Amino acid sequence: MSASPAGARDEGVRRAVVPVFRSLGRRPWLLPAALSGVLRLARPGWWRRWPPLPLPDPELWRFRMQTAYGGTGDAVPDEDDVVSFVEWSRAMRHWRRN
Repeated sequence: MSASPAGARDEGVRRAVVPVFRSLGRRPWLLPAALSGVLRLARPGWWRRWPPLPLPDPELWRFRMQTAYGGTGDAVPDEDDVVSFVEWSRAMRHWRRN
């Protein structure tokens, strides 16, 4: 782990916000499942940090992007990947309930 400032570590998460919102804005029926996923990935105690946004821990985000796309973990998810993941997550939630 590098000793970089928090702003630099959060940069990967911040770059992904626009593509994620863009992809979900076109599919409002996925918003409840997306919100559930956001809250699952959010840093513990996210409401105590300014700004109070439920963003994932930068190291978790880097790990997720590295395992999904390879490289150094600075990738931004594709819109199709975001939609596929949220649809899968939604289907799994319904499957677990039945």
